[in-house]
Amino acid sequence: MTQPDLNRPARILYVVNIPRFFVTHRLPLVLAAHQRGYDVHVATSTNDAEAVARIEATQLPFTPLPLAQHGTNPVSELGTLAFLVRLYRDLRPDLVHQVSIKPVLYGGLAARLTGIPAVVSAMSGLGYVFVDAGLKARLLRAGVQPLLRLALRSRRTQMIFQNPDDRARFVQLGLIAEARTTLIRGSGVDMDVFAPQPEPLDDLPRVLFAGRLMWSKGLGTFVKLAERLRGRARFIVAGYPEPTSPQAVPPEQLSAWRDAGLIEWWGRRDDMPQVFAAVNLVCLPSTYGEGVPKVLIEAAACGRAAVASDIPGCREIVHDGENGLLVAPGDLDALADAVVSLLDDPARRQQMGARGRQIAVDGFSLRQVLEETFALYDALLGV
Repeated sequence: MTQPDLNRPARILYVVNIPRFFVTHRLPLVLAAHQRGYDVHVATSTNDAEAVARIEATQLPFTPLPLAQHGTNPVSELGTLAFLVRLYRDLRPDLVHQVSIKPVLYGGLAARLTGIPAVVSAMSGLGYVFVDAGLKARLLRAGVQPLLRLALRSRRTQMIFQNPDDRARFVQLGLIAEARTTLIRGSGVDMDVFAPQPEPLDDLPRVLFAGRLMWSKGLGTFVKLAERLRGRARFIVAGYPEPTSPQAVPPEQLSAWRDAGLIEWWGRRDDMPQVFAAVNLVCLPSTYGEGVPKVLIEAAACGRAAVASDIPGCREIVHDGENGLLVAPGDLDALADAVVSLLDDPARRQQMGARGRQIAVDGFSLRQVLEETFALYDALLGV
């Protein structure tokens, strides 16, 4: 095993699947690590030129990673593994922090082959492979699980989960020992940036769906809700596409919904505090393998009540009856009832929003996530 060089700052390599997710969910951590004195390096794929430019603007060392987020071509996948082996061998990081299933899998194998002293593997939700019931996902699970056991076997590997259900699933499957797991709920939200503002006072309240534009995120269900409650509220969609996902909603479908007057399509937004200030209620009817959805943490921080699916991750931040309502996934009747109950009761909705702000501050702040993550680094590095 390679030993850390005590004559230089500890070198950390962050390996993340796609650059946009890195920017939205991990960039504050990486910048804080750099400020803390670590020698920070970053590797992501290059499938989003704008997000890559934002990473390069930090002037931190950046390595383009040949990784297809949803690809299954064996030759390409082996190429990604071989690239990571070379990168780890050449860069010799003291710690690698790998986020999402492919970096965890291939990076974990590369770390074992190259003797990396400390590995942090993070699952920001179980996603498509572990949640989807289709044949392709089941076949992928069967192939992935033995490799994950191998990738996570090292005693120098710690795995971060965002909710206890995901951790219990991995432990139950024998993928990792519970003693080598850590629970850090979400990627953190800056409570000064995401702050409460009064609800808008338009004649019709606004209900927001925000996130990746995927069927499994509940976008189709949200539109069915909009159709059922037409005239009761304005239904807003804000988010960005994920074209390579088998769950992606086609752009022409969004255009059709907009043209039919079912939704207002606000596109991708980088000013989410202003978006939350412009709506009255947030709705995420997801069936995806969530970690803790950042949009729900941000909504709570901004004092907005939420209606969400009663699934792992969502119920970490939405406490049923306190700062929002949880409904059975896929139950459109229950979803409509929950949304209507909060549309019809502004006082209750605003009380829930205030409670959500407190829940977010107490357990989901960026400061707390940074402290917990750096404590894990210190333990692995022997600081």
